[in-house]
Amino acid sequence: MFSMRFDMRAAAIGAPTTELYATAIEMCAWAETRGCLGTVLCEHHGSDDGYLPTPLILASAVAARTERLAITSVVLLPLYDPVRLAEEMTVLDIISRGRVSYILGLGYRREEYDHFGVDMGARGRIADEYVELLRRLLRGETVVRPGRRIKVTPPPYSAGGPLLMWGGGSLAAARRAGKYGLSFLAQANVPGSQETYEAACRAHGHEPGMTLLPDRDTPSVCFVADDVDRAWDELGSYLLHDARTYADWNPGNQTSAGIADVHSVEELRLMSRTYRIFTVPQAIDHLQSGGMLTLAPLCGGLPPDLAWPYLERVANIVVPKLTETKVPQKQGVQG
Repeated sequence: MFSMRFDMRAAAIGAPTTELYATAIEMCAWAETRGCLGTVLCEHHGSDDGYLPTPLILASAVAARTERLAITSVVLLPLYDPVRLAEEMTVLDIISRGRVSYILGLGYRREEYDHFGVDMGARGRIADEYVELLRRLLRGETVVRPGRRIKVTPPPYSAGGPLLMWGGGSLAAARRAGKYGLSFLAQANVPGSQETYEAACRAHGHEPGMTLLPDRDTPSVCFVADDVDRAWDELGSYLLHDARTYADWNPGNQTSAGIADVHSVEELRLMSRTYRIFTVPQAIDHLQSGGMLTLAPLCGGLPPDLAWPYLERVANIVVPKLTETKVPQKQGVQG
C-alpha cells in the first residue's frame, strides 16, 4: 500500500537527531502491521543537516524491531572497504532473516569522495572491482589475493547472500547494472535506459531483471492531509529544505525525480510534482491507478509530533478505505 523513506536530515528548524532516529525506528515497527511494504534508508556524507551516513546501522536497528518489513539500504560502494562491507551485510542478513536488500551506487558529490580520501575519477573502476569481490564473498567463496586470503564468516542467512541491485541516473549506470545482471533502480528515466540495460544484460549472459525508471514528476515525497492548505503551512519549510538541498547538490539536473530547483514554499507547491500532499480521496485514486505512496515521514527533520498524524492518516484511513473499495470487486471475481 505504501512505503517509507528515511534520510535522517535534521535541519536547524527541525527536531533533534536523537528524537528523529528513535521515531524512525518506531515508525517502522508501527507501520509494518498497517500496510507498509518496506522502507528505504539513504546515504550521504558530510552534509550540514546530518544526512544519514551509515544506513546499515539504522537498518540493523529497524530489523531488530520488526519481523517482516522489507528494508532497502543505499550503499555508495566506492566509499567502503568491500571486505568489511561483506561482513556487515552478512551479519545484517542474519539479524533480519534476509529482509535487507541493497541499492549499490557511485554517488555524485565530490565532497564525499574528498571526505574519504577516494579518487572520484576512479570511482567506476573501484566499483567494478568491489562488486566482483563483494558478490564472491557473499556467496561464501574464499578469495585469494597477493598476500591475502579472504573469507567472510559466518555464512549469510540468504543463500548466495542478500539481494543486490544497482542505482544511478545515467546510461553508464544502466550499462553497469546490466553487466552484472543486477536489477536497475534509477533516479531518472533517461532516454534509452531500458534498452541500454537490456542490451548490457544480454551481452554479458544475463536475463534482464527488474527496472525502476521514474519520470521527473513521479511523486517521491508524499503526505496525506485532511486540509492541504494547512498541511503546506505545517510542512512546507521542511519540504523546501529537502528540495533546496538536493537542487544545490544537483545543479542543472533536469531529469532526476525529486529535484526541484525552487526557492520558496509557494514555488515548491506550484511547480513540483514530486513533493505531493494528497487529500485522502486523491491518495486512494493515486493508489488505484497503480501509483505508490512513497512517504517521507520525517522529511527535512520534521518534528515527530507533526509527523505522526500524517503517517497515521495513511495507515488508519487510506489503507482501510482502499481495502473496502477492493472487496466488492474481489467478491465479484470469486463469485
